[in-house]
Amino acid sequence: MKLLILVLTILIILIIAFLTLNYVLPKTPSAAINNHVFSLYLAQTSEEQAVGLAKYKQIDVNQGMLFLFSKPGYYSFWMKDMHFPIDIIFISGNKVVDVFENVPVSPNDNLPVYATKTRADKVLEINSGLSKKYNIEIGNTVKLNL
Repeated sequence: MKLLILVLTILIILIIAFLTLNYVLPKTPSAAINNHVFSLYLAQTSEEQAVGLAKYKQIDVNQGMLFLFSKPGYYSFWMKDMHFPIDIIFISGNKVVDVFENVPVSPNDNLPVYATKTRADKVLEINSGLSKKYNIEIGNTVKLNL
């Protein structure tokens, strides 16, 4: 009987520890499109959004940066100080509304601007070529875990 009480006590402690860790440990933000999951850096402040991915020499293949805007709008992006090409995915609510594939690094200050014709409230930047590889296109659902 004492052994049973000890085992149950240990089991309860382990369950409480597991549940506590689930709430205490930071969760990695992610976005899933067409059953492919990207781990995310978040660009929420205007300073973070101004720099974007330019502060990285490269990112992991399944990494991306999500730009979160307070309201839907016609946002535009450029490749200022970028070190690698990307795909730019504009999102409204939970739907892809525009995709720019293989946006190149610009070698000079004559930077093209990439803007959506549809209002968006989020933009996801990922490594170049992944939109095509994972068939990401207008109308796809985006599942965010923030």
